[in-house]
Amino acid sequence: MAPERIVLLSSREIEKMRQAGRLAAKLLDHLEPMIQPGVSTLELNDEAERWTQEHGAKSAPLGYHDFPKSICTSINEVVCHGIPNAKQILQDGDIINIDVTPIVDGFHGDTSRTFFVGTPSPTAKKLVEVTYECMMRGIAAVKPGNRIGDIGAAIQEYAEANGFSVVRDFVGHGVNRIFHTAPQVPHYGTRGKGKRLRSGMVFTIEPMINEGTWEVEILADKWTALTKDRKLSAQFEHTIAVTSDGVEILTLPEPMTTMKSA
Repeated sequence: MAPERIVLLSSREIEKMRQAGRLAAKLLDHLEPMIQPGVSTLELNDEAERWTQEHGAKSAPLGYHDFPKSICTSINEVVCHGIPNAKQILQDGDIINIDVTPIVDGFHGDTSRTFFVGTPSPTAKKLVEVTYECMMRGIAAVKPGNRIGDIGAAIQEYAEANGFSVVRDFVGHGVNRIFHTAPQVPHYGTRGKGKRLRSGMVFTIEPMINEGTWEVEILADKWTALTKDRKLSAQFEHTIAVTSDGVEILTLPEPMTTMKSA
């Protein structure tokens, strides 16, 4: 099968992506006060679905390759694709990644954040802070003419310098009217390698950083990914657009100016 072609979005299409991304960010803002000990992940899912519908959007994960819920809720050793359920109750000290993708006027706004439940352990706090910085360093490596490998290298170098590892099994991806498309964006790599970045490319940067080994296992539900050693994992995700002179983060609650890369 031939590889998918990378689509360059028009300014009109990128404005549509901004609208979807802004709603995705606001959905996470809306859910944040609920992230307390005693709350179930199903409650988070149901509120996300209610709020999404109230705002005239659809939840892309619901029914995507038979995924049964509207958001992903990944707690502690769950790397990604955790399925919300009534029996999974948040506990003080947990970390939880919530991944949302509302569809607005046909375009996908894909973003995630890792939140603290109550008071985190020092290790959890450091892991989450490093993971966020990994994402931001990956984003800062984006500008026309750079390579996809520059993004992964920036992330990998910072994660490993802090004693953590980068998941290999899941990567960032192109996103537009299609939920997952070209290019693939690994969060590890070598500078100067990979596809060249061009203005109009839109994709996610979503590093999953592990406390221990980077290796993962998939549960029998065929979705939930766990760290192989059952140590902690954290993730942050933004959807970004390559601009004429840098990068724009599309999944923020309010519009941003372009980050001009050095």
